[in-house]
Amino acid sequence: MDTHHTLTRMANQIGGFFEAMPDRQEALAGITLHIKRFWEPRMRRELQDCLQQEDAANLSPIVREALQADDSWRVPH
Repeated sequence: MDTHHTLTRMANQIGGFFEAMPDRQEALAGITLHIKRFWEPRMRRELQDCLQQEDAANLSPIVREALQADDSWRVPH
């Protein structure tokens, strides 16, 4: 299975969990914090690449919003 597809699916699952929260800002922060804490740097680099390519369209809106609003999850290439 394609790595980008797998990471996109995983990010969307995280987004689905946090999307149920009543506070949108808390949900957005929760998504990026989860990725920052639990995803290894290689996975986060791949996710960064997804955001720069057409794979970004496969990310749910809340995940795209969270990742674009907070750069703290990013790692240098």
